[in-house]
Amino acid sequence: MPITVNNIQIETNENGYLISQEDWSEEVAQALALNQGLTLTERHWDVIHYLREEYFENSGNQPNNRVMGKAMGEKWQEGKVKASVLFDLFPGTPSKQAGLIAGLPESMRKGGY
Repeated sequence: MPITVNNIQIETNENGYLISQEDWSEEVAQALALNQGLTLTERHWDVIHYLREEYFENSGNQPNNRVMGKAMGEKWQEGKVKASVLFDLFPGTPSKQAGLIAGLPESMRKGGY
């Protein structure tokens, strides 16, 4: 199920995740988000960049929703962010949907914790 970005076909798996992480760019993220029915805001980008940083600089770590809430609370100087805030941004399970848009491999963990 490829997506097209700048007239280039980019391969995704049956769940919409990139086959090759090297294909990711912010333009690709925008296209993946549109496929998910999302328009990315600054807060979306904060989460996406956080997940990419964690994955690529921390041995493939893919934080769950609880850890994401804590990290975004620190970034946004709001204390711990409630799960509902993350679900407002990424209604299809924040850690998984944001990971998809961030170009990370599909996480096989169940739930957000």
